[in-house]
Amino acid sequence: MTNVVVIGSQWGDEGKGKIVDWLSERADVIARFQGGHNAGHTLVIDGVSYKLSLLPSGVVRPGKMSVIGNGVVVDPNALLDEIERLAEQGIAVSPNNLQVAETVALILPLHRELDIAREASDSGTRIGTTGRGIGPAYEDKVGRRAIRLMDLAEPQTLLPRVVHLLAHHNPMRRGLDLAEIDPSALVNDLAAVAPRILPFAGPTRLLLGDAWRDGKDILFEGAQGVMLDVDHGTYPFVTSSNTVAGQAATGSGLGPAAVDYVLGITKAYTTRVGEGPFPTEDHGDVGARLGERGHEFGTVTGRQRRCGWFDAVMVRQAVEMSGVNGIALTKLDVLDGLETIQIAVRYRLDGREIDYLPPGGGEQARVEPIYETMAGWQDSTRGARSLDELPEQAIQYVRRIEALIGAPAALLSTSPEREDTILVHDPFRG
Repeated sequence: MTNVVVIGSQWGDEGKGKIVDWLSERADVIARFQGGHNAGHTLVIDGVSYKLSLLPSGVVRPGKMSVIGNGVVVDPNALLDEIERLAEQGIAVSPNNLQVAETVALILPLHRELDIAREASDSGTRIGTTGRGIGPAYEDKVGRRAIRLMDLAEPQTLLPRVVHLLAHHNPMRRGLDLAEIDPSALVNDLAAVAPRILPFAGPTRLLLGDAWRDGKDILFEGAQGVMLDVDHGTYPFVTSSNTVAGQAATGSGLGPAAVDYVLGITKAYTTRVGEGPFPTEDHGDVGARLGERGHEFGTVTGRQRRCGWFDAVMVRQAVEMSGVNGIALTKLDVLDGLETIQIAVRYRLDGREIDYLPPGGGEQARVEPIYETMAGWQDSTRGARSLDELPEQAIQYVRRIEALIGAPAALLSTSPEREDTILVHDPFRG
């Protein structure tokens, strides 16, 4: 029995969907532990693409139990819409294979409206959010005024909770020129969705605890990436939850002793969506080439991703903060055909060299990467399924990354197809 946590080691979009799907075949239970439907995964199975935002990747695999843990914020309508879209593709999602923690905080329409209004405002810092309401929902959770899934089962107490919530939101809405919300109308909307969403609600902490005690393999699925962590990322250009591996324990209800292996999904170059610092971003031909060959557009938003060289300083920091045991290096094939490849090995800040990304926004914006240049390769790595099929220069590149970040490569991904994966070390088999 082995329980594996999967996190992104950069700014998200590292290719977690394919790797989690690949691993889910080996797991019995797949659990999401943070984020919301702002995190997109694209799974390609037998040539069919499945786009997931909130559902754990295991739902497309028969015989697997999927869990949305208490650390996630859930938009009930978005979840139901996603379930319906999968049904149209022949994937049945029911309470038999999906359980949602009864304690999850709900994302309501007012959260989406607030998110969008803030991003459109001329005042404050534009973060570049997805506009899904994730941040405002987490704010209400921390402010102890959130509506939780379990509240929908208690109509007699729902109205007072909604009144308490709107006592905070309606004054803000007035300031943003948004219409105030009538408490009764919101209660009626929640009552309408309750019969459809409540069958999925359950004590997922107990379900996961039973699975652990029964010796089942659990895969904990994270969203976004470590450098978007609200505490440890490039603040304030971060998401609203903890994305580090430690959140798997908090966001699922199991203790840290349940975690046996942390796998950091790591792209062979670097990308970022939205605003914020990006030391290795390339605004020229290299960045354009990486974006084109890597099809770098967000699954959820469709926004074009910013692209640049691999940042070993940042990934090493993520490895340390999440206790990463091994990485899954994705999109190696995107680098095919480059004469030379650069890796950021240190930063220069105000005339001195440093080996970490500083926490201050001003300093983050001023750091300059110090690059190491390696020879590229002309042979294709796309579709390779063993190390023997890789060009020698590609293997050298992987080995150099391992040395710089302090973690070995457990998996190498050479195309979006799940079978185009080189297994170096199976996280589930110790």
